[in-house]
Amino acid sequence: MMVDEALMWNTQLLSRFAVALGGFLIFMGMIMIGVLALVFFGFLDVGILESEKYRVIFLGALLAIGLLDLMSGIILRRR
Repeated sequence: MMVDEALMWNTQLLSRFAVALGGFLIFMGMIMIGVLALVFFGFLDVGILESEKYRVIFLGALLAIGLLDLMSGIILRRR
């Protein structure tokens, strides 16, 4: 009985985590689409990314979002 309750608690926790992570990734996707639209219509200059310091930060952020997306895909696949 205790093992059954522990597994149920772990499943609920993992499910909540997957929902929270999915919401975060949807939010980040909306921000990225908005930035793309601003760049496309010329309201935002991407020349700032030519600096090495900002390029590393930008690429690190994209890598972190990609890893979170991979992790949420693995979690949702196991469900």
